Order: sequence, then structure tokens, then C-alpha cells
Amino acid sequence: MVLNRASDAITLGSLLPDMIISSNFNHTQAHSIGHELWQILGKDSEMADLALGAISHGIAPRGLDYFGDEKYSEFERGYCFEKGRLLVDATVEACNIPPQMGWWKAHNIIEMGIELRVSARGSYGNTIRQAFNNEDLITQLSELLPGLTGISEHYLKSRLSGFTGYIEISKPTPLSLAEKYNYQMFIRHKVNIDIPKVARLIALAAGYIENDIDDFFRVVRQQVYNEMKNLD
Repeated sequence: MVLNRASDAITLGSLLPDMIISSNFNHTQAHSIGHELWQILGKDSEMADLALGAISHGIAPRGLDYFGDEKYSEFERGYCFEKGRLLVDATVEACNIPPQMGWWKAHNIIEMGIELRVSARGSYGNTIRQAFNNEDLITQLSELLPGLTGISEHYLKSRLSGFTGYIEISKPTPLSLAEKYNYQMFIRHKVNIDIPKVARLIALAAGYIENDIDDFFRVVRQQVYNEMKNLD
């Protein structure tokens, strides 16, 4: 939406911040790598797209996760956190987590509700599969990222090769998203969620965002475009 075009590099870049989180490269670092990539890769058209994809996802410069998680409009936090307020208690119960994790995980439920609505407008699974089958681009990433992140090339290759199993790349349903979320929660927290309950919450979340999600994307699209336009 922001760049008015698609490419394997944009697709991989837009997923990159979530792929490179590790024990020695935290969420904030991973979601701020786009500008450094731009400074290194900006003159190469394909790899520049990878940097722009990462920026579109991140928090610094301000990408989608900034407005979804950190700050949007007059809300205390981002759009997804604000929408998630009504689901906190139900999320704590359905995900078998302590109350202090409730708001964080409720915002994930909202994100999956958004994913349902976005996927209804067109399949993106083939786009993601095609990008991860681009061996030349994957090789370039595997060679570039260890120096920027301190993450081993072995870990990166494993993460890149396995990431399509971590996310939904077929036509998502509330149940399929809940099943993927169960896998993610077990990997990250060693917790098994109540999959049917989470599926119902995801469907509920899709309804919560129905009236203003288009406005959110319209505003954020312009904001992220402005961030990219002002890159140095």
C-alpha cells in the first residue's frame, strides 16, 4: 500500500523485524533496523526495497508497529492496544497467562482480527511463499544480517527457512490463526492456549475493528510514506 508496488524484497523486508528477534537482539532493535539497512542498501534497487519493507513494519522510523503498538491518535498506546482493552480479561483466561500479560496478548488478538479482514481482500500466501523461495535474496540476507545483528548465520538460516511455519500463509480463519498462535505461545512462553476460545476472540476482534480499520490504514499509510520520504 505504501510503496504502490510489490516485490520479494518488500515482502521479506516487511516480515524481517519479527524474524530477527533473538536473545541478543531484542524487539526494539529488530523493529528499528530498517533505517540502518536503508543507509547500507539504499542505492541498490532490490535491496533498497528490503529496507523499505522493514521500515514499513517497524517502530523507528515510524512504521505500522509504531502506530499499532506504541502510539496512535489520542490513544494511550497504539491502535491495536486500544482496541484490545475490551479483550484483556478474556485473553488472560483463553491464553492461560498471568494478568500482567493480558493487554499485550489482547493486542495480538486484535492484530489477528485485522489479518482476517485484510486477507478477505486478497490472498497474500502465494506472495510470501514466492519471497521465501527467492534463494538469491535469502542468501544475501543471511550474509548481511549477522554483522548488523550479532545473530549467528546458522540461527538466521534456520529462522528464515522455518518462518513460514510460524505464520499463516494460507487463507486464514479464526481457527487456523488460533492454531498458529498456540504454536507461537508455546515456543515463546511454553504455554498451551485454549484454541477454540482464542478463535472466538479473533472473530470478535474482527468485528471490533470493522468501523475504523480503513481510517487507520489510510492515516498510517500517509504517515509511513512521509517517514520514507524523509529518509537520509
